[in-house]
Amino acid sequence: MVFESFVQNLINWAVSHGIKVIIILFIAWLIVRISKVFIFKLISVLVEKSKGLIRNKEIEKQRVETLVNVLNSALKIIIWLIAILTILPEFGVNPTPLLAGAGLVGLAIGMGSKNLVQDYLAGLFILLEDQYRIEEEVDISGKKGKVIDLNLRRTVIKDSDGAIHYIPNGQIKSASNLSRK
Repeated sequence: MVFESFVQNLINWAVSHGIKVIIILFIAWLIVRISKVFIFKLISVLVEKSKGLIRNKEIEKQRVETLVNVLNSALKIIIWLIAILTILPEFGVNPTPLLAGAGLVGLAIGMGSKNLVQDYLAGLFILLEDQYRIEEEVDISGKKGKVIDLNLRRTVIKDSDGAIHYIPNGQIKSASNLSRK
C-alpha cells in the first residue's frame, strides 16, 4: 500500500514536473549550441572588418578562437545558471533566498576581486583591439621586451637582459608596439 502510493506520487510528479525539467534542460542546451554558432560568426565578421593590421591568417584564426572561447564560456555559465534557477521550483526549492545570498556573496567577492576583474577586462580589450601579440616587441609600463605570453589576466615579456616581467593587464596604462613601426 505504501509502496503503491509512493510509486503513484512519483509518476504524478514525473508527469507534471519531470516534463518541465526536461524541456528546460533541452532549451538551455539548444540555446548554448545556437549561441556557439552565432558568437563564432559574429566574432569572425568583427575580426575580418577590423583586420587593418592583421596580415597573417593563422594569427587571425588564433585571435578568433580565443575570443570565441572566452565569450562562449561566459555565456554557457549564464545560460546554465538560469536553467538551474528555473528548475529549482519544480523540486520545491524557492530560489529567492539563494539569489539574495548569492548577491551578497557576489558583492563581497566583487569588492575583493576588483583588480582581478579589471585585469580580465583589460586583457579582453587588448585581444579585441589587437594591440600586441606574442613574439612582438613592446614597451609596457616602462618595460621593453618581447611578449612571450599573453592571456586575459596578464602579459609576460622578456627584456634584452633575459629578465621576465609579469604585468597584470589591469595595470597597463599605455603600451607601445615596437614591431609595427
